[in-house]
Amino acid sequence: MSQDEVIRRYAQRVGYSDREAALLAPGDPRARHLARLSQAAPRYAIQAEVSEARHCNSGYQPGDRFILDVDGNFIAKLCPKRLCVYLVSQLALPVALINERLSEGLDPNQFHFTRQVHCPDLGVECGGYGKVNLKVSVVPRSQNAEPA
Repeated sequence: MSQDEVIRRYAQRVGYSDREAALLAPGDPRARHLARLSQAAPRYAIQAEVSEARHCNSGYQPGDRFILDVDGNFIAKLCPKRLCVYLVSQLALPVALINERLSEGLDPNQFHFTRQVHCPDLGVECGGYGKVNLKVSVVPRSQNAEPA
């Protein structure tokens, strides 16, 4: 699909006016980003799996998974019923890194910074309440058939 077509479809999907859509021209890095993410979207999802959980108020346990599309949207039926703002907010940086790698045509799993994140609560031993760590990776979409 050409960048013009990708831009046209994106503009239609998010409701850009003609003037707004004209600001996103072929050759713009954002157009490349949209084109590459549209190619990756049917193939990949982002998975954040709980690797450690102690005394979590939301009840997260090791093995719980949060599944997001490559745009960073949670796929609700593939996530725990409760979403803790303190934990899920920590996914902003790794999702942005994954997006950048996909938009540059790079292996989305070959990032090293923030591959693991944790909620800002460091546990009762450190003056908090609980502790949860997540391991972030990109997985084939076919692995996400069953809800977490």
